[in-house]
Amino acid sequence: MDSDRGYDALILEEAPDAVIAIDAEHRVLVWNRGAERLYGYPRREAIGGRLRELVLPSDAPNGAADPLNHLPACGPSTYEALRRRKDGVLMYVDVTAKRITHTNGGGAPLIVLGEKDVTQLRVQRDAKLLETRFRDLFELMPDAIVVLNATGRIVLINSQAEALFGYAAGSLIGEPVERLLPERLRAAHLHHRAGYVAQPRVRAMGVGLELHGRRADGSEFPVDISLSPLQTPEGTLVLSAIRDATERKRFEAALREKNEQLASAMQAKDRFLATMSHELRTPLNAVIGFTGTLLMRLPGPLNDDQERQLKTVQSSGRHLLSLINDLLDLARIEADKFELRMEPVVCQEVLRGVFGALQHQVEQKGLRFSLDMPEANLIARTDRRALTQILTNLCANAVKFCDHGSIHVGLRPARDGAADEVQFIVADTGLGIRAEHMPTIFDAFARFESETGPREGSGLGLHISRRLAEHLGGRIALESEYGKGSTFTLILPAGSVS
Repeated sequence: MDSDRGYDALILEEAPDAVIAIDAEHRVLVWNRGAERLYGYPRREAIGGRLRELVLPSDAPNGAADPLNHLPACGPSTYEALRRRKDGVLMYVDVTAKRITHTNGGGAPLIVLGEKDVTQLRVQRDAKLLETRFRDLFELMPDAIVVLNATGRIVLINSQAEALFGYAAGSLIGEPVERLLPERLRAAHLHHRAGYVAQPRVRAMGVGLELHGRRADGSEFPVDISLSPLQTPEGTLVLSAIRDATERKRFEAALREKNEQLASAMQAKDRFLATMSHELRTPLNAVIGFTGTLLMRLPGPLNDDQERQLKTVQSSGRHLLSLINDLLDLARIEADKFELRMEPVVCQEVLRGVFGALQHQVEQKGLRFSLDMPEANLIARTDRRALTQILTNLCANAVKFCDHGSIHVGLRPARDGAADEVQFIVADTGLGIRAEHMPTIFDAFARFESETGPREGSGLGLHISRRLAEHLGGRIALESEYGKGSTFTLILPAGSVS
């Protein structure tokens, strides 16, 4: 009898499959060498431990490891289950469970489990299922496609993925997906993958994760990966679509470098403009002021030639100062540093001021200059200085390009749907604008030759006016016919009418 027990123990110990016995509390009583090989726990660690804590995935629901869930009233039960090794690797096992009692009828009943690894068999089943349903579809996809089962084994891979990672056709089937990852990332990926299997969900490609793949030759490269759960009769699989992100990363790096260079250039420009604002305008104002003093003959008399030359200096100085002011204004607008003080403004007051400032200049050219405004004050909530600059630019532009005829400046209330508006109209009978120039007339530095030759100016006035109008919540409309004149309409949101 002792000899028989010795043989029984020897057979149990040397059985190729895992043999495990647990009590009613699921504590391990028997753990043979097959169990050591299958799960990685030596007997001394397993004996006395709870089966759930040893072999079940950490995210498995309560009761998943309870063989009683699978045992019939009598006889053995065979089923397939997902298990976890000591190193965290998941696998499928084929389990045969049976309740036994001592032959003499004494003692508590035990549950004996016979388990063997069937992960590769499961891979083959999953692969066969997917091969039938999806192989042709996956081969047509431009992305690399890798399909995994719950253990993280590859059950299907298209030729694009094999080419991307540098493996021969079919050589990755049944391999853990971690083979496609750099070694330093594999342990962490096991944890992340287990969490995904527990709660599968769609994860879009390019969600800001820094992911890397590893080719067969050991080289690493950045990848973008999307994940999608795929329901099958055999359970949930995970479909991964993979793209090489090398070019995207290279482009992003180049873009970051360009942005840094641009930011540095913008800072340098701001410093330059701040310096030029003082260093250029201060002496230029002195030149213009001193020239004016000479023209007033305060220091003494002037002959005709001296007066003509001083007027040239004064005119050129004013033109240069206007150009500098335009450049500085443009820089402030582009950098969103043009400060606005929004307040109720009586539109008639601003328009009268602009009209009066330009009246002498218009009369010198022999043009008719008319102003038409309603008697009731029109109020706009706007920035007075910006509004004055826009109207001055539009009127000065009309004077510049009108050699004969008239310039009409008007103001009127309007309505756009439910919104009240104020419209400032500047119309001239000047050169007009060619149809091909209309789309770019508001661009910075836009200047077009006319039949009478180039006109003085920087090409910034209309551009600055449009940008200021946008900052004020308005817009500028343009109607023009070449040879007959142009009409610019500044449209701003209205306040109350008094």
